[in-house]
Amino acid sequence: MKHLLTISLFTLIASPMAAQSSEYKVSSYLAEGFKAPNTNYEGEAWLNFVLQSDTGFVYNLTHAHFKANSTLDWHYHATPQVLVVVNGVGYYQERGKDPILMKEGDVIRCEKGVEHWHSSSAEKDVSYVAIYGSSPTTWTEKLSREAYQAVAELLSTENH
Repeated sequence: MKHLLTISLFTLIASPMAAQSSEYKVSSYLAEGFKAPNTNYEGEAWLNFVLQSDTGFVYNLTHAHFKANSTLDWHYHATPQVLVVVNGVGYYQERGKDPILMKEGDVIRCEKGVEHWHSSSAEKDVSYVAIYGSSPTTWTEKLSREAYQAVAELLSTENH
């Protein structure tokens, strides 16, 4: 009888918890994602599309991980983009402005239509969560290896 009572109590307590978990949409930005095809960048990158925009939520949330010495090309978005750097060190630059070092904890907002690029540093990987609207990214120009190396020399993490 005591054993039956224990099983009954466990069933009563566990059943609502099991049912509750199926009612939520849960994903993790920590999942590795997939290796991105080398279309608009050089190097190695993994993307995890954590949330996709829909009629009720108009933003995408993507976790990107770039291995050291990897670069994105110049591009812009039809909506503002926010980058939340969660690990590592990278570079960020808007057209016509000096590049900056982006590092763990930084939050960078890029206004809609502003041409920019972001990447890992030459020495370290970088991971960030990007928040941006549902319109596709417009790719404008390949970031040359020479331009990337010049930024890497200017912002060398050994000098900071």
